[in-house]
Formats: sequence, C-alpha cells, structure tokens
Amino acid sequence: MLYYICVKINRTKHIKPLRLEGLPEDLRRELKEARVKRGWSQRKLGAYVGLPQMHISGIESGKIVPRYDTLIEIVRILDRDLLMVPRALVPAVQSIIRDHLRHDLQGESEERALYAADDDEQKTQEQGKDEV
Repeated sequence: MLYYICVKINRTKHIKPLRLEGLPEDLRRELKEARVKRGWSQRKLGAYVGLPQMHISGIESGKIVPRYDTLIEIVRILDRDLLMVPRALVPAVQSIIRDHLRHDLQGESEERALYAADDDEQKTQEQGKDEV
C-alpha cells in the first residue's frame, strides 16, 4: 500500500499584503489636470468610463483606489499611458517629460531632435531656410 502525505506549508505568512490607502497624490493630480484640460466634468469622464461622478470624485480625492483595469481605462481616455520604467531610468524619463512640457508652454510643439543642443538646432533651422 502506498500513502501520500500532504503537508500544507503556508509560505505567504511572512508576506504582508500591500493595500494602498489611495492613489499617489501626484498621479491623482495628473488625472485631474488632464480631465480639466479637456474641459470635462467628473460626470463626463465617468460617463466615458462607465462610473458615477461620485466614484471619479473619490478616485481624484484618494478615498477610492480603483481596480487596475479601471485606472488604465481612465488614463487612456485622458490620452495618457502608464509605463513601467526601471528605477535607474526614472530621472532621465522625468527630465524628458519636463523638457517636453517646457517647450509646449513656450509654444514650440514641433518635433525636435532628441540630442541636439539648442545652438545646433538653430543652425539646422537656418540651413533649412537657405535650401530651396
């Protein structure tokens, strides 16, 4: 006769589950700013996502933590995206975003060379004017 002995080991007893109290403040602020920039009310954004206005308000205030799929849907409706970036590259990505926003505020929404210095960029533009 053969007996199988099953021992249930609780391997997760030392792992404390992480439960967010709310979305990070900067993410909530970005979501709200993107909504307001489009001229949308919380009710209108909720209509696009299929949520009541009170739920959108709770997400923006930090009282409600949305499910991941709901967060992705809200972010994409607002023409944004969530991106996983290696921690070592976060400062570089933040710098690129700040540079992009700075040029948008100055009315320079055209594409620019990523690695060109400002004076190199001017020379390139001046050379382009001379060509026919």
